[in-house]
Amino acid sequence: MNIDQILQWGFFAFIGFAVIQIFYIAFFYLRVVFFKTKTINNDKPEVSVIIAARNESENLQKNLSFFLEQDYPKFMVIVVNDASVDDSETILAEFQLKYKNLYVTNIRYDSKFKHGKKTALNVGIKAAKTEILLFSDADCKPESSKWIENIVRNFDDKTDFVIGFGGYKKEKGLLNKIIRSDTVLIGLQYLSFAISKIPYMAVGRNMAYKKSLFVKNKGFANQMNLLSGSDDLFVNNYANRKNLKVELSPQSFTISETKKTTKQWFVQKIRHLTTGKYYKFKHKFLLSLEVFSRVVFLALSIALLVFNKNLILVSSILFFRFVFFSVVLSFVNKKLNQKGLLFFEILYDIFQPFLNLIFYIFASKKKEMIWK
Repeated sequence: MNIDQILQWGFFAFIGFAVIQIFYIAFFYLRVVFFKTKTINNDKPEVSVIIAARNESENLQKNLSFFLEQDYPKFMVIVVNDASVDDSETILAEFQLKYKNLYVTNIRYDSKFKHGKKTALNVGIKAAKTEILLFSDADCKPESSKWIENIVRNFDDKTDFVIGFGGYKKEKGLLNKIIRSDTVLIGLQYLSFAISKIPYMAVGRNMAYKKSLFVKNKGFANQMNLLSGSDDLFVNNYANRKNLKVELSPQSFTISETKKTTKQWFVQKIRHLTTGKYYKFKHKFLLSLEVFSRVVFLALSIALLVFNKNLILVSSILFFRFVFFSVVLSFVNKKLNQKGLLFFEILYDIFQPFLNLIFYIFASKKKEMIWK
């Protein structure tokens, strides 16, 4: 086979992978742009907000009041102080003097009893007296006082899960832009899949589910050997096309501060990637196909342009893919209230597969030693 034949086959492959890329943008990602909440439940059932916190005294001091002062008729905030060795217990005791809707349970530190976040969440869920459980983290806060109302309004008899978006605060610095770009692109993927009735994950800082579902499936029993996955694996195991809804009103978002150092972000990414291999096959296939098609599409486009093969057509398709994706991203950014990111998102979209490969290599060598 000569070089012309190789380039011809490469061109056909380029067309095929271009179609796959455009399909993901048009069929999945575009759904986020046009998404609107369809059914609203005005019953306002009682809710338990559950926050597991380990050594989060500073974040509790800054953020806990935003959960406790929600504009919602009946709710309890349950904080599980999980073996903290900082001032968390004292700070929580001070909050309890002011807020009657705060329940605190303390897990004492024991060097012989090492456990993950799931243990703390189990304690919090057991303490909850309500059917609706709403989860978040100590290092974030609701974007509005209507957070509970906007998430919970989606529940009905057929709905077991409601998932939302958890963004990051806009700050100065390149790392902040990278983390926020990564968060939007991941959010675009899991939210669009969920809207398309293929839910595969959620983020623990903004998700809700029914306690009866948790009890029926014996909680985290099938994944207690993993310290991660209390959010995405639980959704992956028990969510389906009928029992999960998405909420994307601006008042339903949570906001967090990004990691301050590259090392902290690497640790966070590695932690998240330790659970992906446990996803259902169909989810791993769809996620892998998008990444693989993106890498090959870009590689073939470069090769064909270098060898001047179908130059006009290749450059036109390449241009269309990036313009189409950029337009969709610009509307998604507006919907998710993430500003000033488009340029970094496009660059990150190109380099993300290679960064993830690095993260996967580290994740495969690292034992499950991280709490969250």
